[in-house]
Amino acid sequence: MNGTTTRLRSPPPTNGHFSNGAIPRRPDSPDMIKKRSSFPSANGGNICCGGGVRNAHFLKWTAADVLGLPLHHPVPCVFAASLLFFMAVEYTLSMIPSSAQPFDLGFVATTNLHRLLAARPALNTLLAGLNTVYVGMQTTYIIWTWVIEGRPRATISALFMFTCRGILGYATQLPLPQEFLGSGADFPVGNVSFFLFYSGHVAASVIASLDMKRMQRWGLAYTFDFLNVLQAIRLLTTRGHYTIDLAVGVGAGILFDSLAGKYVDTKKTLCT
Repeated sequence: MNGTTTRLRSPPPTNGHFSNGAIPRRPDSPDMIKKRSSFPSANGGNICCGGGVRNAHFLKWTAADVLGLPLHHPVPCVFAASLLFFMAVEYTLSMIPSSAQPFDLGFVATTNLHRLLAARPALNTLLAGLNTVYVGMQTTYIIWTWVIEGRPRATISALFMFTCRGILGYATQLPLPQEFLGSGADFPVGNVSFFLFYSGHVAASVIASLDMKRMQRWGLAYTFDFLNVLQAIRLLTTRGHYTIDLAVGVGAGILFDSLAGKYVDTKKTLCT
C-alpha cells in the first residue's frame, strides 16, 4: 500500500440505486436549503425551546416590506381579499333546500340559449353532432401522439384522467338537471347514461391543447381552446354539465398532464 490509505468508494448508482440496494439521497430543494440555513441545528438550539421562534421569518419584516406587499405581490393580495369575501358569502348564504334543484350560475347565464335550443330540437341535434366530431378530433390527436409520433404523455394523461373521473363520478352521482336537453347525436352517442362530475369533454380538450403548445403547434392549440369554450357553453346550455364539472375538467386536464409528465420523466431517468 506504500504508506497510503485506500479510500473505499461505493460503485456508481445503476438505475437510480447502488449495487447494495440503497437508494441515493436526493439533493435538497431550495426551500429545504433555506430552512436549514434559517433554523439552528439539533446541537445549536431547540425549536421547541424558542430557538426557531427567535429566527422566525416574520421578525425580519420591516414596515416597508408590509406596506409594499400589495405593490410587489398583487396577485396573492387579491387572493387574500377574495378569501375574506367568499368567507363572508359562504357564512351568510341561504342553503339550497334538499327538495330544490341545485343553483348553477352557468345555467342562469345561458337561460336564453337554453330556450332557443329547447324550441329548436333540430339545432340542438346539429350542435350535438358537431360536438361529437370535436370529441373525435381530441381522441384522434391524443392517440396519434403516441402511436404515430411515439410520445405517450398525452395518452397516459388521458388514461389517468378518465380513470379518476370514473372513480369520482361513481362515488358521487349527481342528479341530472331537470331541464336537460339530450340528443342521440351527442357523445356518448345514443342517449346513454353518463357521469356528470367531471367533464371528460373539457379535460381531454385541455390535455390535447397542452400537448400542442409543447410542440409549438400554436394555431391548432388556440383552435382547440376556442372550440373548448364553445363546447363548455353548449354543455351549460343543454344542462349536460354543471359549471363545477367544467371548471374541474379544466383543472383535471392540467393536473393529469403534469402527472403524466412526471411519470414519463421518471421512466426516462430509470432507463438511463
